[in-house]
Amino acid sequence: MQSIQYTPPLHSTFFVMAQALELFRDPVLGTTWGDLDAVRHAGRIDGKWHADVELGYPVEGLFDEYRLAAAQWIGDSDLQLQLSFRAPVTTKLNGVSNVISVASGKGGVGKSTIAVNLAIGLAKAGAKVGILDADIYGPSQGVMLGIVEGRRPEVRDEKFFVPIRVHGIEAMSMSMLVSERTPMVWRGPMASGALQQLLNQSLWSNLDYLIVDMPPGTGDIQLTLSQQVTLGGTVIVTTPQDIALADARKGIEMFGKVDVPILGIIENMSFFDCDNCGKRHQIFDSAGGSRVAKEYGTKVLGEFPLNAQLRELTDEGTPPVSVDPDSQLSKSFVDCARLTAATHWETSRMAEPAPTISMDSN
Repeated sequence: MQSIQYTPPLHSTFFVMAQALELFRDPVLGTTWGDLDAVRHAGRIDGKWHADVELGYPVEGLFDEYRLAAAQWIGDSDLQLQLSFRAPVTTKLNGVSNVISVASGKGGVGKSTIAVNLAIGLAKAGAKVGILDADIYGPSQGVMLGIVEGRRPEVRDEKFFVPIRVHGIEAMSMSMLVSERTPMVWRGPMASGALQQLLNQSLWSNLDYLIVDMPPGTGDIQLTLSQQVTLGGTVIVTTPQDIALADARKGIEMFGKVDVPILGIIENMSFFDCDNCGKRHQIFDSAGGSRVAKEYGTKVLGEFPLNAQLRELTDEGTPPVSVDPDSQLSKSFVDCARLTAATHWETSRMAEPAPTISMDSN
């Protein structure tokens, strides 16, 4: 890991200012930039402070906010901030730096809808992203991404698939290889074999993140993915009601048994905002995701409403994060995606050795 170099004497104003940057709390994670080893360089040039900060989550659209906050923190409005993003590397899958799965204990909670908008949200935040539809029996990402039936991925060397690029991300799904009406009448080992082919024979183009839309449950596909690929973490999608939360707990327990970090919980259908009365209604109970997150020592990454536009646009193959990026719903997805990536980065750092900080007078 790269060490942080401070050049001035220990008790100089320079050191105090550089130390202040180290103590600045990251707006997404709440952890200091020093603890995150984020400050690559800090120095004073031509009478102005310059800082080079590298974060492990996508930072597009954050520059002005971060520069202002950091400048206020160190008490120098002329701070010149260079803010950049470099994804960690936690998997050996060709063409992919990190694999994050989106899972649920049961069907019907909107997991695939969350997964596709989360993937596009990561891309909007400045990352290179792909999505893999791991639901072999009921693939839906082709429809949700608006990929017309009959469009097939390019095949290279009679073996490798070139993922289809759409809405700013790369995508692969069984729905792109068979007709929408073709049922996968396969036993578990055959479905697992198909997933392995999609994983190992797709030519991803140096992605920062591959989002894997998992099938519901805790069966063969989940175990195959956990065994075949180093998962950087998983996101559990649930609704607030008790029956969904019970299955969410099973999903958390399953990933725990195969040593996959739980990055957090996304609560879908969390509330309904009534256009007519202006009130917010918790139709499926409230704070269920928070209770489970507290129980397992994780966090709530986002809460999304029961929203007709979200359902309609995604069903039409035009996910709202792509076609309506300025809406509050889309901004919430981008924020959730960024927090997911940041949590993954922080989690991946826990296994790394602590950084060394050296000071010299050169």
